[in-house]
Amino acid sequence: MSETIENKTTQDRLASISKSLNAGAFVRVRKLLHDIPPGDTALLLESSPAKTRTDLWKMLDADFHGDVLEELSEDVRNGIISNMVPASVVDALEDMDTDDLAETLSTLPENVLNKILKSMDAQDRLRAEKALSYGEETAGFIMNTDTITLRDDVSVDVVIRYLRLKLELPENTDTLYVVNKQDALIGTVSLSKLLTSKPDVTVAEIMNDEPEAILVDTQEREVASMFERYDWLSAPVISEDGTLVGRITIDDVVDIIREDAEHSMMSMAGLDDEEDTFAPVGQSTKRRSVWLGVNLITALLAAAVSDMFEATLSQLAVLAILNTIVPSMGGVAGNQTLTLVIRGMALGHVATTNALWLVRKELFIGFLNGLIWAFLIASVIAIWKQDYVLGGVIAFAMMINMIAAGLAGATLPIIMKKLKIDPALAGSVILTTITDVVGIFAFLGTATLFLI
Repeated sequence: MSETIENKTTQDRLASISKSLNAGAFVRVRKLLHDIPPGDTALLLESSPAKTRTDLWKMLDADFHGDVLEELSEDVRNGIISNMVPASVVDALEDMDTDDLAETLSTLPENVLNKILKSMDAQDRLRAEKALSYGEETAGFIMNTDTITLRDDVSVDVVIRYLRLKLELPENTDTLYVVNKQDALIGTVSLSKLLTSKPDVTVAEIMNDEPEAILVDTQEREVASMFERYDWLSAPVISEDGTLVGRITIDDVVDIIREDAEHSMMSMAGLDDEEDTFAPVGQSTKRRSVWLGVNLITALLAAAVSDMFEATLSQLAVLAILNTIVPSMGGVAGNQTLTLVIRGMALGHVATTNALWLVRKELFIGFLNGLIWAFLIASVIAIWKQDYVLGGVIAFAMMINMIAAGLAGATLPIIMKKLKIDPALAGSVILTTITDVVGIFAFLGTATLFLI
């Protein structure tokens, strides 16, 4: 109930700002922008056309620029930054967490990035370059460096007094990290353990001396999987030699999961997961045209296969009516397998050790589906058209295409991953091409042999 009320309040705030903006009440808009959380401001900007977005950004207090930028999608953020003076961007980035800084800078065009780096002082530039040094989609790229470290020979009382002197702990701190003189991670202490231990006890006596840590080059999907398996709220990140370099918190993992879900959904349609809903017409048209062009090529390939049997189609018009059934059934069956395998790969269920077994399973499913639907479609066609040979022809084609669909759906994601191609982005198009070509060729080819 409380969540519903909060969501309604957020929508009411955004509606109030939009109404005030349309009415020209700019003073009220400034006040409302000052009062709402950065995430809501980002939502408002992403929900506005380009001109309105520019006006809102100008009315936003510069002190909140950094907080709002880190909440924006890539396209919207880059559009705003490209219109800002480099010095203003530097001011906005100054207090950003390391992970947000790395993400923001890594998505900028090179010429904009260079201008911003040149405008930074030496210390900020070093921090930015270090954040960018880790590969994208790795633990190092998404980690924060705001860790609190301890030595194992100090007492609990000393640690608590030290924390009180800091006045404020980094966000989502649930664990403190114990390091040696070389800054290598040797243990962890939870805040709850620290607060419930006797003051004269040393850190060595209460720490977990077998800490679970994440290597800095671990892929972010594996990081999310580890958080899910072990129910972590945070986890230390270490280099190859065991040195503590940062930490990842649950809010970072939630972002990974959300972005991964958006990526899978948008990729199926050939769109970028950071696509700006209110991007200019020309920009959106250009991006979508690339994917439409790919689809046109695959459609022409399927049409070319049909053209090979033009004489057959001209002599038996019923084949043209039935020609879409086999490719359509194969496409649906193949996409079921493709989606299942891509999901399994994302969850870490599919690996080299079990990939062959999975392919065999999907082949057998394709065979059984082929038997079931071949029998049904043969019966329907034989009764409908009073032609048992035609029923047999379409049944054979259905069987062949169902097997091909199962094989393609299971193997395409595995092959594409090895080739470093995103299966969510291109798998569906390639699969549809395969099932269309195989289905049409099997149906019309068999019809040519037995009916003409």
